Amino acid sequence: MADLQAELAGVRAELRGTVRGEVGFDVTSRALMTMDASNYRRVPLGVVAPRDADDVAATLAACRAHGVPVVARGGGTSIAGQATGTGVVLDFTRHMDGLVSLDPESRTAVVQPGLILDRLQQAAAPHGLRFGPDPSTHSRCTLGGMIGNNSCGSHSVAWGTTADSVSELSVTTARGDSLRLGRDWSGAPEGLRPLVEGELARLRTGFPDLPRRISGYALDALLPENGADVARSFCGSEGTLGIVTEAVVRLVEAPRARALAVLGYADESAAAEAAAGLLVHGPLTVEGMAADLVRSTADLPRGAAWLFVETGGDTAAEARTRAETIVRAADVLDSLVVTDPSGQRALWRIREDASGTATRMPDGSEAWPGWEDCAVPPAQLGAYLRDFRSLLTAHGLRGTPYGHFGDGCIHVRIDFDLLTEAGIARFRGFSEELAELVTAHGGSLSGEHGDGQARAELLPRMYGAEMVTLFERAKGVWDPDDLLNPGMLVRPAPLDTNLRFSVLPREPVDVVFGYPADGGDFSAAVRRCVGVAKCRTPEAAGASVMCPSFRATGEEEHSTRGRARLLHEMLAGELVTDGWRSTEVRDALDLCLSCKGCRTDCPVGVDMATYKAEFLHHHYEGRRRPAAHYAMGWLPRWLRLVARTRTAWLVNSLASVRPLAAVAKRLGGIAAEREIPRVAGTTFTRAWRRGLRKGEETTGRGQVFLWPDTFTEHLSPTVGLAAVRVLEAAGLDVLPIPPGKPVCCGLTYVSTGQLDRAREVMRRTLDAMSGLLEAAPHVVVLEPSCAAALRTDLPELLPDDPRAARLSTAVLTFAEALERLAPDWTPPRIDRPTVGQTHCHQHAILGDTPDRRLREAAGLTGELAGGCCGLAGNFGFEKGHFEVSATCAEEQLLPSVRQAPEDAVILADGFSCRTQLEQLAGVRGRHLAEVLAEALEGEGR
Repeated sequence: MADLQAELAGVRAELRGTVRGEVGFDVTSRALMTMDASNYRRVPLGVVAPRDADDVAATLAACRAHGVPVVARGGGTSIAGQATGTGVVLDFTRHMDGLVSLDPESRTAVVQPGLILDRLQQAAAPHGLRFGPDPSTHSRCTLGGMIGNNSCGSHSVAWGTTADSVSELSVTTARGDSLRLGRDWSGAPEGLRPLVEGELARLRTGFPDLPRRISGYALDALLPENGADVARSFCGSEGTLGIVTEAVVRLVEAPRARALAVLGYADESAAAEAAAGLLVHGPLTVEGMAADLVRSTADLPRGAAWLFVETGGDTAAEARTRAETIVRAADVLDSLVVTDPSGQRALWRIREDASGTATRMPDGSEAWPGWEDCAVPPAQLGAYLRDFRSLLTAHGLRGTPYGHFGDGCIHVRIDFDLLTEAGIARFRGFSEELAELVTAHGGSLSGEHGDGQARAELLPRMYGAEMVTLFERAKGVWDPDDLLNPGMLVRPAPLDTNLRFSVLPREPVDVVFGYPADGGDFSAAVRRCVGVAKCRTPEAAGASVMCPSFRATGEEEHSTRGRARLLHEMLAGELVTDGWRSTEVRDALDLCLSCKGCRTDCPVGVDMATYKAEFLHHHYEGRRRPAAHYAMGWLPRWLRLVARTRTAWLVNSLASVRPLAAVAKRLGGIAAEREIPRVAGTTFTRAWRRGLRKGEETTGRGQVFLWPDTFTEHLSPTVGLAAVRVLEAAGLDVLPIPPGKPVCCGLTYVSTGQLDRAREVMRRTLDAMSGLLEAAPHVVVLEPSCAAALRTDLPELLPDDPRAARLSTAVLTFAEALERLAPDWTPPRIDRPTVGQTHCHQHAILGDTPDRRLREAAGLTGELAGGCCGLAGNFGFEKGHFEVSATCAEEQLLPSVRQAPEDAVILADGFSCRTQLEQLAGVRGRHLAEVLAEALEGEGR
């Protein structure tokens, strides 16, 4: 052990002395890199983020001197385990992530390995160009990772694999040689050409002729008739031969117009058998899926399985004509052709969502990769799928295939039991039999994601022992010391070792939340993160929210995946050894805004806001908490005290005196940059009961309680009064919660992890509401975060109290109440543009469809921004969070407000969103209820 520690210290010191980039041998850096998107886990010694090729060479030299292996890593979305390792991980996403140049004339680009694919696409688009391959992880996968895996994507029937798009590669070998790989043996290491020339017959006959043959080394690319293309042969080598430091890639002309034909078939096999026949028509994509992956078939043609076939053209008419030709050639039950871009996006989302849906079985049980992307000749696909389904049944397994039918490549997640010895034995047995089945159909074990540890052990079944020996010899030419990603492709580790789940506790962890979707098991909740890394998208897409802190910092530990990795390691207890007391986990969770965006935007429904609250509860149990937890976590208590003593004027006066406010903020753990919000002189319910309510005559549509949430009650009572005005105008009888029955959703206690206190508050609320719901079974909650807490946190913290479920289902948002209870009411016409942001909890928990319809009915045009305002309750007020909070606001919210027309209505239903707008932009956002109430007054209604 002493020798190991000395060796570690030696390599760490040498790296820190020679590498200009970051060198991390700390617990957090290592924990973040233990897993990729596969079933496997390896603990690295350290992580290096090189700044340039010299840093890569220096890292390799130090590791070679100390016998430490090196693993190159891009976005960490590999599904076969090849982005994990026990030595030093090279993380290219921090610095070597640039687009060096783009030449529209030659249709080429020079890229660094850490460049995200979408950024290349964005740069190429203005020139009418694009990079052909487009994996589903295009928003976060890197070009280096794509080269390592020879990635493909849905357009490979038109534009091929990454290997088809690579012209030259700059590579540093394990022994420090800088090579420029290209055609005609350019850059070939010494010994490679003689090796190939001595095995020409084997190389000409030993590889299946497949569009998606990714498994093994592409040594056939070195044949003279194939141009002796060393760069092409290097693609798909999974970081085992050399380290790419730069690449010249080819771009293709993007069609000016596209059409999408969706073809309906009676079953999956019929769709699969039809796919190959469509290729003669030159489609851009031929994607397939069956009904077991579709949440709703309402927007799809009649059928139980579908092909999504995209065509291109110079005009929409030309693209449509080609799509209609394909429809006529296809033997279909039903079809749909769409040329409208928004309509195409909506349909493509159904297909793309399959990759997330497939990570869980229809009943919510777990499903895992491992046999994610086998490929067979497209003409064999129908027969292969039937045999594949039969093999699943024989092993008592379930999976839902989908994927690139035009290339014969199938994706599937299978409900392997990777937690027990019997389940792991079944995993091995199934894997061995499936390898035989794939090869019997003339296929490849990998058709897109590489072999890694998942399939490399089985390569002899595909290629035979002699070809695999040739692979080993090629590896020896490139990397004679076996320094680069050992255990991958050649001399692999067994496919049933290093499983990520083996280190997790077998007994359920004692937790507070109920985790109903995970059987009450916190370990199962943490296992949800499979590493797809949608949370690492550097730009928010549309209305999505996840993950604002990652987009603000760009650091893996501030992504949902990074935090899940640390929680996984906390449960494992190998790297993170102090459990719930872990400072590493605490620090990673510190910048989690608890926006809940991941609960909806994450393909597998990771709920980091809940995990954070759980962790904080245990971390501070029996210990003093940060001052902000008392200042803002107990906010309902403090504001009730102010209301009871009628001292709002005093609090506001003191807060307006800067020295006194500074002291208060310092004592309360509040950011110095923040202004303390003013407390209303009269609470909402007090003002309401004084007769400020209009008392409109109702039309018998029903009674509703209006929930006096902390923010409406004490900080923005005008929102509550406006809501009463509108709800009554719609004919509803709005009832106050009776005096003497204080209610609270417990949100501030939950977000600060004070879960015992939260449950106490929630039980008191349930006591207060007992009997009231019989009088009015609906409760309108104006503050989205409070409505979300009542919908989800309440029943999940009190799962055994039936009253919690009842109150949860009684909750309606303002727009939901009007739509459901007053469906024939017509709102006043406002006819103005609107800007603002959908509240993150509304997006994640409540949904905003009723709000959209209400705005449309009122003539409020325009879309609200996505993302998160950055204030997020207590988060943006806490000391040390201001910069991240402001960065989040600058992503979408503040630019949308600055660019808004002068007559635009600025909508912000959440108190946090309104406060952020006021403090950072100097503008007043309004709740939709306020806007409608003002319009009613203007109409004299």
